[in-house]
Formats: sequence, C-alpha cells, structure tokens
Amino acid sequence: MTVLNGKAGALAIAAMVRSGATSAAAVAEAALARIALRNPALNAFTTITTERALNDARGVDAKLARGEDPGPLAGVPFAVKDLFDIAGVVTRAGSKIDAEGAPAAADATLVRRLAEAGAVLVGALNMDEYAYGFTTENSHYGPTHNPHDPARIAGGSSGGSAAAVASGLVPLALGSDTNGSIRVPASLCGVFGLKPTYGRLGRGGARLFSASLDHVGPFARSASDLAGAYDALQGRDPHDPVCAGRPAEASLPLLESGADGLRIAVAGGHFASSGAAAEAMAIAAEALGAGRVVEVPEAARARAAAFVITASEGANLHLADLRKRSGDFDPNTRDRFLVGALVPAAWVIQAQRFRRWYRERALALFDDVDILLAPATPCTAPLIGQETIEIDGATVSARPYLGVYTQPLSFIGLPIVAAPLRPGGGLPIGVQIIAAPWREADALRIAAALERAGVINAEPALA
Repeated sequence: MTVLNGKAGALAIAAMVRSGATSAAAVAEAALARIALRNPALNAFTTITTERALNDARGVDAKLARGEDPGPLAGVPFAVKDLFDIAGVVTRAGSKIDAEGAPAAADATLVRRLAEAGAVLVGALNMDEYAYGFTTENSHYGPTHNPHDPARIAGGSSGGSAAAVASGLVPLALGSDTNGSIRVPASLCGVFGLKPTYGRLGRGGARLFSASLDHVGPFARSASDLAGAYDALQGRDPHDPVCAGRPAEASLPLLESGADGLRIAVAGGHFASSGAAAEAMAIAAEALGAGRVVEVPEAARARAAAFVITASEGANLHLADLRKRSGDFDPNTRDRFLVGALVPAAWVIQAQRFRRWYRERALALFDDVDILLAPATPCTAPLIGQETIEIDGATVSARPYLGVYTQPLSFIGLPIVAAPLRPGGGLPIGVQIIAAPWREADALRIAAALERAGVINAEPALA
C-alpha cells in the first residue's frame, strides 16, 4: 500500500514521513490532487488551502532534514469543519452572512494543535448552516454527498468532515457535535468519530452554536488514528472558558488492552433499535460479550429538553441577523432559530433543571458499568432531499429523527466514540461507545477491540 493513494491512515503516513520513505510534500501534493479530482462530485470541501498545505509540508520536511522532531502526525493531511478559524481564511460556518466577514486572524486552538503535531491543513469542509442540522444539505453551498452512495446524505452537521475522511481525501478531520453532529455523519459515512467529554477539548476559534452543549472532536478511519489525533488535541485552552485543562492522557498506548477489565452493557429502553441499527448493535454486543441491558432513565425526555435548550441558545446568538437579514439564512435554519427565539424562558429554565436531574441519574449507571453501547443512528443514510423515513412502521421526519439516539447523551456531555459497521455488507451504520466523564480512553479501547474482532468496516470509498 502506498501512502499516496488515499488508503493509508494517519499514523502510517506519519511513520513513512518520519522514516524518510516519503516526504510530507509528496503526501500533500497527492492529497490535493485527490481533492481536485473527487471533490467536485462529493462537495465535501468549501475551501482548499493549497498554498498553506504545500508550505507547511515543506516545513515538516525541512525539520526532518535538520534532524528535528516534526511531531507525531508529521505530514498527515487534515481538514476542518468550516466553523474553525483558519488564519487568512473567512470562517463561513456554512452561512451566507458570515461569508461576508473578515478573514480569521489566527488558527483555532485545535487547528493550531494539529499543525504543531506536524499535520498539514488542506482546507475547510462543508456543514449545515451554523451547525444546525443532521444532513449537510446546505442551501448556500450545496449538499455533501455520501461517498458510499452519492445519492444519499453524508449526515450532519459535520457532513463534509465525515465524507472527506470516508472518501480517502484526508485521513483526519475535525468536526463539532452539539446534539450528534460528529456521531451522525460518522455513522452514515462509515468512519470513526469522537465526541469527547464536554470541556475536554478547546473550542477557542470555533463558531459556537449552543454553548452549553457544543463539543469539538476528530474523525478518522481507525481507532488508533482517532486516538492519535485526540492525544495531539488535548490541553487547556485559554480561549475557551469551559475547557477544563485536565492533564492530557495518552490514550494511544492503552488501545492494546482492549476490553479487559471493563464492564460493558447495552443501553435499552429509548435506545432499543430495529433494522440495520439493531443488526449493528447485535454484532458489536456479541463481539464484546455484552449481554447485560441497562435502561437510561428518561432519555426521551432528555431529548425533548435538548431541543428546547439548543433552539433557545442558538437563536440568541443570531437574533440581530434574524431581525435584519432573515432572508439570507438557509430557510430550514432560519425557521428553527425563529422558533427558538420564541421559546418561553420558563421552558428553558425547566429544561435546565431537568438536565441536572437527568445527569445525576445517568452518571449513576457508571457505578455498575464502565461502557454503554447504543446505536448511533436509527437507519443508514437517507436519500438527499428525503423528508421522511420509516422506522418500525411509523413515518417520521428524517432530519430531526437522525439524532434520536445521540441527543440524550450529548445533553450531559458524556465522552462517546462512534464506530462504523456494515451489517450484511450494506451501507454503513454506527454504534455509540459511551464512557463515564473523562474516560475517553475507555471508549477508544472498546473501539480498538471491535476492530481487532473484525466487525468494524471503515474502508475508504475510493470509487
């Protein structure tokens, strides 16, 4: 396997660059060529940072020539959801309004951390406007297509990020997750995604949607690449008041320990699934020997409360533009924000009270288990433009229902890895590996164990 064909993972590329078997410049040039060839049909990228990529890659090669350490991700191409600031580039956040702003003065915290680890930024990625959606069918910049079936959605709101990794354009990407915006596209595109503990990774220089729910994290095609990226991203962020600044944990060396010593259960009740989602859950549970079922109390109510808080917080950020420039919003985003602006304060207060109650009871589950397994999405990727889906004989609205299993968990900030399966060789669908707060390494260990068991399928869609 050559590291230049889009199949190689991040750590494999870094090892080859560090050994001198290839150069960072050659890797960057190959990635840029793939993007130029495939992105017009995929529509994952909204900006391609060609000049920066080539300059940064040459910088990695120059460090190696001087005998300096270029970092653990030396020469690895990466891209970021278009809500992370990139120095010299306008951060659009999927919108027409923000596209009129000035270029960012500096990189976002996580962009800078990956660059400091030797990774090479190649561009910004498509998303739902202001991260409000589960499909990445953006009315301003067009839909991102699923690499496994271009007629289908990539999921959202980080759809460009998942599609870019799934198609082999880059081995790593950054996204954000408010109610499932990393895990939903990871599930539908067949890649790994990490939503860390709320406050674990810094959001400095990232456009917020709902400040009390927003998380940022990486996508990759293997558990080891995901862990390597996560390790490079950790650390206190002075630009993010909720970034806890806990000591960094080296998760990558822990992957070999797998599921040993971890108590694993399946989330029942609200998380009971059918169809491809149930097949994926059964495969994962069997591979891990997880026979116990645990019910997460009041998860359906938690989802409803998450809707209330998300809508009201998101609308509050955009009130001025909603009053003056409502016609410049994506119609779907505008209508949801307008509803959020009208939510009574008493509802928001009650939702926050419930949130505290729910968090205490959900966390109590981890007294008896270390890992919960749950489906990531209720189905595989719907068609672009599809308004409804059929679940257990009921017709439901496709866009909001894609988050039915993710919203009750991001609501309380738990760390979760979405891991991809393809039951029966069909379209991808993911399972959520849920750990206790600050225990990302446990979730990553389980993801690696599923890989070793041979049930994971994150092969890039290169056709």
